[in-house]
Amino acid sequence: MNLDLIEAIKGLVKAKKVDEKIVFDALEMVLLTAYKKESGSNAKTSVTLNRETGDYHIYEEKTVVEEIDPLAENAINEITVADAKKIDKTYEAGDMLRIEVTPKNFGRVAAQTAKQVMIQKLREAERGSIYDEFSGREGDVITGTVKWSESRTIFVDLGRVEGILPFAEQIEGEEFHPNDKIKCYVLEVRKTTKGPEIILSRTHPGLLKRLFELEVPEIYSGTVEIKSVVREAGSRSKIAVYAMDPNVDPVGACVGPKGQRVQNIVNELHDEKIDIVRWDEDPAVYIANALSPAKVISVSVWEEEKSSYVIVPDYQLSLAIGKAGQNARLAAKLTGWKIDIKSETQAKEEGFGQAAEEEDDDILGDIETGGDAEAPAAEEAQEDKE
Repeated sequence: MNLDLIEAIKGLVKAKKVDEKIVFDALEMVLLTAYKKESGSNAKTSVTLNRETGDYHIYEEKTVVEEIDPLAENAINEITVADAKKIDKTYEAGDMLRIEVTPKNFGRVAAQTAKQVMIQKLREAERGSIYDEFSGREGDVITGTVKWSESRTIFVDLGRVEGILPFAEQIEGEEFHPNDKIKCYVLEVRKTTKGPEIILSRTHPGLLKRLFELEVPEIYSGTVEIKSVVREAGSRSKIAVYAMDPNVDPVGACVGPKGQRVQNIVNELHDEKIDIVRWDEDPAVYIANALSPAKVISVSVWEEEKSSYVIVPDYQLSLAIGKAGQNARLAAKLTGWKIDIKSETQAKEEGFGQAAEEEDDDILGDIETGGDAEAPAAEEAQEDKE
């Protein structure tokens, strides 16, 4: 056996993090298979392989008997006492002996066969190991190093494998260069003939959720729960949070001291604006909170249609709707409700203003006292970046 092959196998075993014993056990099986194929023998055989030098020996294993029945099924694995004593006079009937049958010039054939098989085995083992490692990480955030890009696709070094960040999963306007550190969401792990493909994303709402889980201890511990996340990646996001404990301020926990927690996430997402709003089981209150940073006068809801009619001050209408309808669109996605926003003047013209004020008096009280008092703080924490 070629010593270079042994050293190569050991190097690959270490680099690919594959169990050395499994690899060498497989190599011994390769040698036996190659021998049986070349010799055409069906005798019971074994192999010894020196895993340091690469030296190996193939043996046929025989049982010593007084007489061999040539018609017996096991005759090929037997040897007479007379023949056994020619090898060693101490052999008696019932003993086991091994006869070396390593063919001459077998080394080159065996080494070539072993090399081909072991390379394939190592590749299969590595692919399986990588797939098992990363398939369990779908939905996680992973940190890698930008390696190179081609046709607007970025390839990220994740250690044992390259991750793929397709153009469609990149935030518009972001630029990365080789050796830049990058955090991505593991979108999908695919099995392919060339090995596992790790598809990454920078636009998925799950990235924002995981970043908050990493940044906010109260979320990680379960004290604060993320109820919903929506994104228009690179521009604006909304996240609804809730705390079972009334003494815990979920929005304040996410904003952090001096706005540092949310600011760290904003920085990671290259100044993507983030509205943190308080989730509420009352859909009217929740919708009003979701329209942050706009102030709301009243919200009327129709449960069957999951639609709402929202009235805001005239000077808040453009803020509530947002640029190109973005704020209203994100609020609707966050809550799962259709939201029709009107100014006070528009509502009165439609004959809705006075009735809505009387109908939603209690809702307004909830909004004013606890609905989203902290949301402006979250917005304010980002004002310096705008």
